[in-house]
Amino acid sequence: METSASVYHIPALLPEAINLLQIKPQGIYIDATFGGGGHSRAIMKALGEKGHLYSFDRDMDAYANRIDDNRFTFVHSNFRFIENFMRFYGVDKVDGILADLGVSFHHFDSADRGFSFRNDAPLDMRMNRLASLSAADIIERADEKELLRILTRYADLKRPLNVARVIAKAKQDNPIDSTFRLAEAARPALDPRQEKKELAQVFQALRIETNDETGDLRRFLEASARVLKPGGRLAVLTYHSVEDRMVKNFMKTGNADGIEEKDFFGRVSSPWKVITRKPVEPSQKEIEENPRSRSAKLRVAELA
Repeated sequence: METSASVYHIPALLPEAINLLQIKPQGIYIDATFGGGGHSRAIMKALGEKGHLYSFDRDMDAYANRIDDNRFTFVHSNFRFIENFMRFYGVDKVDGILADLGVSFHHFDSADRGFSFRNDAPLDMRMNRLASLSAADIIERADEKELLRILTRYADLKRPLNVARVIAKAKQDNPIDSTFRLAEAARPALDPRQEKKELAQVFQALRIETNDETGDLRRFLEASARVLKPGGRLAVLTYHSVEDRMVKNFMKTGNADGIEEKDFFGRVSSPWKVITRKPVEPSQKEIEENPRSRSAKLRVAELA
């Protein structure tokens, strides 16, 4: 049974992403992050009878939103494995790939998943419920130094050391195994004037670490260059600076670290032609209709 994409997740920059993909009616496409299926449904509308869409999602909750169409295949897997599955399905190359790296509303709004501090719940945060380590497990195993690494790398906190220190101290008294317990532990080191914003950053950092989101993104980007046809397009929506920097670097240089390889004439050698010199951002109207789209950035590149 399908659920409305608007209930599960409202896709950001939908018309812009579809337009920049330049969908060919008979083409083969990948939606690397199916979620509520909003982007997938838009791609399907542009496909002809011989076109096909493969949509990936590691969270089996997304399966309820699958599209009943013989031109559509739902793949229950992490998007880092797109190359493996295309080989499995006998697909050599595809015409375009879209990835929306935002966390679905469904995850934030399902209290039992532990993604938000708005409700008290087990501190889980696993996108794939079959994954071995929850966010609570990460905190339990991490010392102050490791907590500082996570917060420094994945959050833009003013005082990450202070936050790491109070969390490390708090877990010595009682396990940090719920969302409210984590918020309570971090609160003494936060700026009271920006408490919600900074708490969101703490939760974001822990979510990224729990799900190895940057590792997944790196492997996905590398695989996309091998899966796309020459002239095929890669469109990626990011929502925080860590992801956006990786995508920007990859499209500019061919690697997520931004290490430039130059030819004899000193020109940067990259397999990509950047289509969006500056990222596409949502209009004020879209932000008003969908406040969670505020931080979205869309970058698109074409494989040379």
